[in-house]
Amino acid sequence: MLQGADNLAKTVAEVECMLFDLDGTLIDTIDMIRASMRYATETVLGAPLPDEVLMCNVGIPLRQQMAQFSEAHTDELLATYREHNGRVHDAMIKEYPGVEETLVALLERGLRLGIVTSKSRTVALRGLERFSLSRFFEVMVTCDDVDRFKPDPFPLRHAAEMMGVDIALCAYVGDSPHDMSAAVAAGCVSIAALWGAFSAESVLSPGPLYQAASMNEVLAIVSGHEGSYRVAQPTAGG
Repeated sequence: MLQGADNLAKTVAEVECMLFDLDGTLIDTIDMIRASMRYATETVLGAPLPDEVLMCNVGIPLRQQMAQFSEAHTDELLATYREHNGRVHDAMIKEYPGVEETLVALLERGLRLGIVTSKSRTVALRGLERFSLSRFFEVMVTCDDVDRFKPDPFPLRHAAEMMGVDIALCAYVGDSPHDMSAAVAAGCVSIAALWGAFSAESVLSPGPLYQAASMNEVLAIVSGHEGSYRVAQPTAGG
């Protein structure tokens, strides 16, 4: 049964912790990831794969992505990707507009902040430190910390457990269908970030409660204006 409008507003008002994906949500790594994917597949496989193939599984651990390109060449693809990524990382990543201001405002509202990403801890910290963002977050769950990954809800539940908060009192913001599948399955407030690597149709397909076109809209959702950002859900039997 779908929650009514009043119940949704109450649910958002009770949120204590905001959890965020990293790539495509807090930092713009899309061009860098695409370039590194092209380089790795061209170098190892002899030709770059189409962009829609290269980018379709961004958001799951990198080794799993490379294995889907070629199980036989997974290690070589992974090493080549990382070599290229390490060279271009700082020059190619960008910060999305409004990120720092929104994080400051969320903390001022008394919300606690965390990150749940499928990146390794070392690379995730490098991206955060590029824009001095790590200071905002009290926990970060990476692919190094868990053995089950998004779209499984376990990493989100693990972050909530680390913070000592019921997952139902958390919101998760992410730009991929893997993020939203994990958030919906975890039972937290799910907010689809529409500014990342995936189409709106794709990221909304798992059925998140809310959608936001910018970090400022994320802030609006948890500041009493959630009604403007609700995702229309299919009616029973529709």
